[in-house]
Amino acid sequence: MNLHQFRFVQEAVRRNLNLTETAKALYTSQPGISKAILELEEELGVDIFARHGKRLRRVTEPGQLVLKSVEVIMREVANLKRIGEEYSKQDAGTLSIATTHTQARYYLPQRLTELRRRFPKVQVVLHQGMPEQVARMLLDDVADVGIATEALAAHEELLTLPCYEWQHVMVVPAGHALAGVERPTIEQLATVPLVLYHPTMTGRTRIDHAFARARLKPQVALEGIDSDVIMTYVRAGMGAGIVTELAAQGDALGPSLVARPLGHLFGPNTTRVAFKRGAYLRQFVFAFAELLSERLSAPLIQRAMSGEADAGDYVL
Repeated sequence: MNLHQFRFVQEAVRRNLNLTETAKALYTSQPGISKAILELEEELGVDIFARHGKRLRRVTEPGQLVLKSVEVIMREVANLKRIGEEYSKQDAGTLSIATTHTQARYYLPQRLTELRRRFPKVQVVLHQGMPEQVARMLLDDVADVGIATEALAAHEELLTLPCYEWQHVMVVPAGHALAGVERPTIEQLATVPLVLYHPTMTGRTRIDHAFARARLKPQVALEGIDSDVIMTYVRAGMGAGIVTELAAQGDALGPSLVARPLGHLFGPNTTRVAFKRGAYLRQFVFAFAELLSERLSAPLIQRAMSGEADAGDYVL
């Protein structure tokens, strides 16, 4: 057995057992992949996949166990590569970050600028997406670090740690009916059109739950995936926006908008940082994590990755 066979099996599962797509992704031939998988099955003495003719239909029960071992092997191979990179280039390399628009736009600029000051030979690659896409990029080894408020903690394969807390704010034009209300109620919000985040983004579930508890239905005029878009439509008169407080600071509001805190209605939200369990983290990855939060020290992350840290160590 060899790494090519393991890579073929792993990619076939990622491509929903479509060997044509698997071959395209790995720049090889479909017959070659089929042959390599069959040879691996013969050597192991078990069927990894159940078939209908030449098509793969599902992963068998022993195949599930084989896949778990393959994941461990391929992860350790990736770790070996990273170790080589780390010790050949202590202060250089690529830091790949998967995150949402809000984090990339409002939370990361100063921290990444400081990281580059400390490690000028490190190239930063930002991958932006929905929270579930952020998790998938970590799982697929596209990114070293993931930062988001939703989705990350739902994956056991990821180690997630609290990074910082934030609350929602209402953003309205200065002449809006609610502009003079310092502490809006859920009933008042229910009377006006709202411009909100997409249901999977930036604490939207807390907003929906608050309306449901009050037995009220929000008047959703528009849903967006980033704060800039939401505030653009608020300025255009589409409705009252509800965004993260990060987006409603300083010059972001301008002279035309006012912001009112909504933490008393929707409670605090926690943005989390995530790493793939078992991954080898380079020196500048730890440095970046420490810039994200005072709680995220390199020793704490190392203990957490090895399963030695207590839950209390993560409290914000």
